[in-house]
Amino acid sequence: MTLSFDPNTISLPVGHFIGGRLVPAEAVIDMHRPSDGKAYAGCPLADEALVDQAVETARTALKTSNWGGVRPRERTVALQRWADMIEVEAETLARLEALSSTRPVGHLVAGDIAVTAEQIRFFAEFADKEGGDLVPTDDANFGMIMTEPYGVVGAITPWNFPLSMAGWKLGPALAAGNAVVLKPSEMTPFSTLYLAELSVRAGLPAGLVNIVLGDGPTTGNAITGHPGIAKVSFTGSTAAGSAIMTNIARTGVKPMTLELGGKSPQLVFADADLELAAGAIAGSILSNAGQACVCGSRLIVEAKVADALAAALVKRLAAIRPGPTWDEATDYSPVISERQIARMDGIIRAAIDDGAECLTGGRRLDREGYFYAPTLISGVTATSPAVLEEIFGPVLTIQTFEDEEEALSLADHPAYGLAAGLFTRDLSRAIRVTRRLQAGTVWVNRYGRSRDHILPTGGYKQSGIGKDLGRDAYLANRKSKSVLISLEDLR
Repeated sequence: MTLSFDPNTISLPVGHFIGGRLVPAEAVIDMHRPSDGKAYAGCPLADEALVDQAVETARTALKTSNWGGVRPRERTVALQRWADMIEVEAETLARLEALSSTRPVGHLVAGDIAVTAEQIRFFAEFADKEGGDLVPTDDANFGMIMTEPYGVVGAITPWNFPLSMAGWKLGPALAAGNAVVLKPSEMTPFSTLYLAELSVRAGLPAGLVNIVLGDGPTTGNAITGHPGIAKVSFTGSTAAGSAIMTNIARTGVKPMTLELGGKSPQLVFADADLELAAGAIAGSILSNAGQACVCGSRLIVEAKVADALAAALVKRLAAIRPGPTWDEATDYSPVISERQIARMDGIIRAAIDDGAECLTGGRRLDREGYFYAPTLISGVTATSPAVLEEIFGPVLTIQTFEDEEEALSLADHPAYGLAAGLFTRDLSRAIRVTRRLQAGTVWVNRYGRSRDHILPTGGYKQSGIGKDLGRDAYLANRKSKSVLISLEDLR
């Protein structure tokens, strides 16, 4: 299969997807392709009235289809058909996503799109396998815990993995019997629109999946503050998550799942397999050019092996093949925007001015588009913005330690606790350190998620509230009700 394509000839869906059809809308937000920086399309901006239309459509669809009350296996089968169709339409989805995002088209079919289909199948199976509980009471009573859908779930997804993040939100919410109003990023909306269209073609009732386009201040606030939205699920920055919490508190009270920022450490002890560690660490910072919330951007390495590991990393970081996301030969992504390039470069310049050393990178690549060289910085202090701030780019800092306590102290970020990596051959140390790391996910002798969707993801501290993926995500989309029945007067 040849996936390379001409970016100037692809047909784009324009509008919002509400009630099973594309609702035409005027484009008001200019969009630029990260691969060449060219303006190529516009994104509509849904106001409160249009969000209200989407919410009412979702509520009507729930009522007329009885989606939350049908035999649960019917939801399972419908979602499995949708997953099948996602795989059939993988090439179209890949082209739509690669055009506007930082995801190379060659990575999408076997990567993001296949994983999205798997995730939807995974959550589909919960529909008829997770229910309430009978609970112990005295002989005169009968106790149980019932669960039921929330109703309409509001979801907001980021630009860095548009399809994967949509799958994280839509899969568990729909399997649990809810409808969804989802806002993708205004920078990467097109693949999500097509994903929603495929849900209707697969037989899901029209109106269960609604996509409204727009920005955070207008469209996002309209979703999170809408009284008809029963639960909110968001993935994005900690600052945006804080704004969502404020907006919800201002307009009411509702449950929320927030997967937020990270500044994840990777600890390497002297007994580790350094080749394995170097490969995993480089893979983390090179994948999507470091534009992932779980990116392991802080390398904390035992001093006696720091130079050897740094040399191995420099070699790997230099062996990249940057190119436009629509070229299947590309294996290194652009950064999402000119603004992000400038922010990242400013943090790197400040670190160098403060005495840090740039071992490789630290510059924009000499080509069109928003490309930045993979960057490795040593000699940073614990208070450096390069260490403290979530850069969201291909920038890795190195700090060294002498013993386990110092390693844990350096790893403990004052604000974030999303993920961490640990490299050691000592099983006792692996367990001991893992227990003390303040992170929602810890990878040992590897870095990054696998296709084991049963493992939930979510952070400590300001890295989030609640979990995505796993059983936790399904249960987070159902509310519980305690029931106690007196048996004495029943016949």
